[in-house]
Amino acid sequence: MTSAAREILGLGLCILGWVGVILACALPMWQVSAFADGHIVVAQTTWEGLWMNCVVQSTGQMQCKVYDSILALDAEVQAGRALTVLVALLGLVALMVTVVGAQCTTCVRPGKAKSWIVLAGGVLYILCGVLVLIPVCWFANIVISGFYDPNVPKSRKKEMGAALYIGWAATALLLLGGSLICCSCSCGGEGESAFPVKYSASSRRPTSNGGEYDKKNYV
Repeated sequence: MTSAAREILGLGLCILGWVGVILACALPMWQVSAFADGHIVVAQTTWEGLWMNCVVQSTGQMQCKVYDSILALDAEVQAGRALTVLVALLGLVALMVTVVGAQCTTCVRPGKAKSWIVLAGGVLYILCGVLVLIPVCWFANIVISGFYDPNVPKSRKKEMGAALYIGWAATALLLLGGSLICCSCSCGGEGESAFPVKYSASSRRPTSNGGEYDKKNYV
């Protein structure tokens, strides 16, 4: 696979991961009700997200309520909000930087500067993957710890929602795509051109004494 193909593939994976982060941030399904008491028919299901909580009735009706106070939220919710919004903005910056330094664009002249720009975009995407992993794993740890805690009533136990799985998938895409982008750049190359140019010395026929060309050169 050529460096340009790795670059395009990495950028595509990073864009998918970035969209996944935005989707996970908006979904109210970071924690869902756990049916640990053995009931088959449940009247309602509770979803809890970063921005709101929703109650889904057995009839299919859903009511959502946005959190009233930011300061009254738990630490993991505040951190999840801050990090996911930061990753969404940082991913947009990484997209613009990578497009500017990509081999398929002409925003910057080919050379070392262009390679360093695309390398910076790949590093930013890797940073996005690491940052979004923090709130996702934090929520997962809280949910799992509460589920197996015998002191927590069964009615208050939670399970991991779909947003956590989307966040893990987005992290994998961002890390993989950012690594491909970093591997596609050639920052150690010299010269202004991204493609090597070979030169060959022109051959001249030997001359005879007196500076005149050899008679064999003439027909």
